[in-house]
Amino acid sequence: MTTYHMKELPIDDRPREKLINNGAAALTDSELLAILIGSGTQEKSALDIARDLTADYGILKNIAKVHDVKELAKTKGLGHAKAAIIIAALELGRRIAGAEPLARDSITSPEDGVALLMPRLRYESKEHFVVVLLNSKNKVLEIKQISEGSLNSSVVHPREVFAPAVLHHAAAILTAHNHPSGDPTPSKEDKDLTNTLVQAGKYMGIPVLDHIIIGDAKYFSFKEHSYL
Repeated sequence: MTTYHMKELPIDDRPREKLINNGAAALTDSELLAILIGSGTQEKSALDIARDLTADYGILKNIAKVHDVKELAKTKGLGHAKAAIIIAALELGRRIAGAEPLARDSITSPEDGVALLMPRLRYESKEHFVVVLLNSKNKVLEIKQISEGSLNSSVVHPREVFAPAVLHHAAAILTAHNHPSGDPTPSKEDKDLTNTLVQAGKYMGIPVLDHIIIGDAKYFSFKEHSYL
């Protein structure tokens, strides 16, 4: 691919001007990233660096799961300042995606739970276990993180799961966690934990409506597979 400096591109093809004239949705991943990078090097433009980072699904492999500035700064042409800007933008995106719903969403199906939790958990590099607190009409009261584990496991106890449900007078809960590997297939431990939580919920009168495992654009619902 021929390397061009940004100023050599037609004005309408320059990412910043393209965004101003056509809106952010008109830009490719690399063009959006180039705006954050700002300037390139003598060898490569910001757009060329961005294309390198996003090639072969790099937006997922090289960027979306990165939390450390030093790690991203190793990319030739970035440095700590530009890497910090990208990490800050990613963190804003994560916070927006994982924000508490402004209007109380109703959870009436596994798909509703996945829509709520996929943006929050999909790109986490560690295993996170969350509980969604629901009222009597299955509307979301709050989302609480219960634990953050290693790359492979997360320690969860029923008392930590149901404590916020009791505190906030939840009528039911939905539990979920992510598999950093991207494969949402449940392990034996996942099945055992789900069974324990379901039994505890029956005893406490706070039913577990579903346990969802979030993978990379894939999920596993215990309810859908008739485990509940």
